[in-house]
Amino acid sequence: MPIDSSHYLHSSLREKILEHLFIGEILKHLWKKNIRDIEVLKAEVDSGGYDVVISCNGISRHIQLKASYNGASTSSQKVQLSLGTKPSGCVIWMQFDQKSLDLGPFFWFGSGPGHTLPDITGKKVATHTKGNAQGEKLERPNLRVLKKADFTKLTMIEEVVFRLFWI
Repeated sequence: MPIDSSHYLHSSLREKILEHLFIGEILKHLWKKNIRDIEVLKAEVDSGGYDVVISCNGISRHIQLKASYNGASTSSQKVQLSLGTKPSGCVIWMQFDQKSLDLGPFFWFGSGPGHTLPDITGKKVATHTKGNAQGEKLERPNLRVLKKADFTKLTMIEEVVFRLFWI
């Protein structure tokens, strides 16, 4: 199925919708488990390598969100090295249905609560997607490429919440 052009013409809007849906699903799951000690913090600037911080029961997770539609050929994601300096940093790559925007499955890269991101310094250095005036795609030394095989597939939001907070 070809992708609806609105997905790339309005990609910033779509990204925000998916982010809000993801946060809402996490909060809904915690609410249903009668957990109310929750905070959600948004990064004003993206230099720290994360999009959102979710704290629950004394555990704070710095989360980098990535997204691609179900069936997309995307096989890797770029991750900032600075995410590895955050306590409990992780990457959640969510897939979604391009018509309904329903989320899932999810792909997880991280460690348990209280542990830093697994070391990614040895991963391939990312390059710019567009070439400079000479056509060279220069390296982006603060970004590393993670392949889909580096992630653990999670099918349900409950599994994501468990990985985040062991709840």
